Amino acid sequence: QVRLVQSGGGMVQPGESLRLSCVASGDTLSIKTVGWYRQAPGQLRELVASLLTTSGDTNYADSVLGRFTISRDNAKNTVYLQMNSLKPEDTGDYYCGASVPGDYFWGQGTQVTVSK
Repeated sequence: QVRLVQSGGGMVQPGESLRLSCVASGDTLSIKTVGWYRQAPGQLRELVASLLTTSGDTNYADSVLGRFTISRDNAKNTVYLQMNSLKPEDTGDYYCGASVPGDYFWGQGTQVTVSK
């Protein structure tokens, strides 16, 4: 199977930046896609960014387009979410996820709080 361990997160002021990391272990060669999700208080979980491992193609939610960047370091089996120009509405619990044929795996989650 695949195991995902997240790091990063914390509290920042509006306009500042954070970088989240997601380290994959196990059968990492089977991973087809990686995504970052967030769930704001009282809201549904939403996909904010995704990456196809075969092509490097990325996709973003409209709310983060131009501010967030998903990237990978294959040598480190790590996927990042660089979050710039953070807004209070970016506050929530952030999770990385990875798809393999027939299954999906989740990181443990991390809290991001944006407030002055």
